[in-house]
Amino acid sequence: MTLAAHQIPAVQNKTAVVTGASTGIGEATVRALASAGWKVFAVARRADRLGALGSETGAVPFPADITVDDDVAALLAAVTEAGGADTLINIAGGARGADIIANADTEDWDWMYQVNVLGTMKITRAFLPMLRDNGEGTVLNLTSTAGLSAYEGGAGYNAAKFAQHAMTNALRLEEVGNNVRVIEVAPGLVHTEEFALNRLGDKDAAAKVYEGVEKPLTAADVADVVKYAVSLPHHINLDQIVVRPVAQAANHKLVRKQA
Repeated sequence: MTLAAHQIPAVQNKTAVVTGASTGIGEATVRALASAGWKVFAVARRADRLGALGSETGAVPFPADITVDDDVAALLAAVTEAGGADTLINIAGGARGADIIANADTEDWDWMYQVNVLGTMKITRAFLPMLRDNGEGTVLNLTSTAGLSAYEGGAGYNAAKFAQHAMTNALRLEEVGNNVRVIEVAPGLVHTEEFALNRLGDKDAAAKVYEGVEKPLTAADVADVVKYAVSLPHHINLDQIVVRPVAQAANHKLVRKQA
């Protein structure tokens, strides 16, 4: 039977913890899974946005900062008390700054490493015993094509995402004996409401990132890929999925139409 011939099984008692759930791909993933019948714990720092998302989707909002040990412990306790989860989807992350290394801002680099790398490690470490005990646990890490190919002005984000990519590969090797499936989704250019703005700190500069690009990916596009990957029968592991808009053949090759 080919992969395309597999039917996505009906959801029965599937529960996911989704980080970065207050905006962008994280929010879209919560919506996609909830609409497919999953129970979802939506995790992010902004309680107001999580509350609204929970009201709309039925997801369980849980305000937490994944870089803070006490927050991670509280989240684990809440999920355990609610019956546990079989899937952890690490979407929280982001970029700050676009300086070359000669002008690197230490605070930006530290923030990117804390959120993308240490945050992912802390929450994964906390939930691994639960995922192992489940017998068919899944971890999905949202990385980036920035973690596969470096580019000028991206060194800090490249470094963080390369580290997260390497961590994902190591985790797959370490946990295969526990039947924990480990998936990496690495998007290219995705037009979300906050990513470029948070990185560059200026609306005009953020808008130029997408200027002239026909049909960049949307958060919902990536969420559909995430949903597909974690909904396949557990014996199918999509180790690494690279997803880009057609206009972006590589990090350095992006077609922009002239106005």
